[in-house]
Amino acid sequence: MDFQIIKDILALLEEFNSKNINSFYPSTIEGFKSWISDQQSLKNSDNDDFHWEGKENGRSIESAITTLLVHLNRYAKNYSKSAISDSDFSTQEDFIYLINLKSFGEMSKIDLIKKNIHEKPVGNLIINRLLKQGWIDQKDSDRDKRIKIIYITEKGELALDNQMKKIRQATQIISGNLNHSEKKELLRILTKLDDFHQPIYQKNIENKDLIETVNKNFSFENN
Repeated sequence: MDFQIIKDILALLEEFNSKNINSFYPSTIEGFKSWISDQQSLKNSDNDDFHWEGKENGRSIESAITTLLVHLNRYAKNYSKSAISDSDFSTQEDFIYLINLKSFGEMSKIDLIKKNIHEKPVGNLIINRLLKQGWIDQKDSDRDKRIKIIYITEKGELALDNQMKKIRQATQIISGNLNHSEKKELLRILTKLDDFHQPIYQKNIENKDLIETVNKNFSFENN
């Protein structure tokens, strides 16, 4: 047996443990494998030839990423508006709420709002609009009568089904010219980002304290 391999693996595990202090990766073999894969990807992409708009003027890569994410969100909204242009849906949030209810089943009003990363007033407006259309209904929770459980109705499922062809076409366009392998890699990266931001969002930190709190509790080097 080549004991050097064992030593190298132990060294990697030690490095993984020391750099995973914020639990970006689960402390499992799958988390360890993901970390190794990411380290290799970093080595492959860490070169001075990679260019982004404004780099020569000192613009950071984080700034470029943020701008592109904002742009992609706006592109997606445009395609979503086109997908519902000939329907009774008012916004893309309307059908996204219905898709969540159809996919994940009934849930409390607050859970539905949080699942869509909305503030409570915005979420309530969407829910009230869907209730008015008869696409969803609500009932008291069996555990707590103060909690409203939201579920999709047959009318809501029909409205969603009638529009799903165009909605699927819009989602395919949003993925653009990425091949299947690139789509999987993008999904992996976006999932990693969502896994980082979701627990922070769930803490309901005041806006004025959010950036300072995150900076104080998380390290952004060697992620």
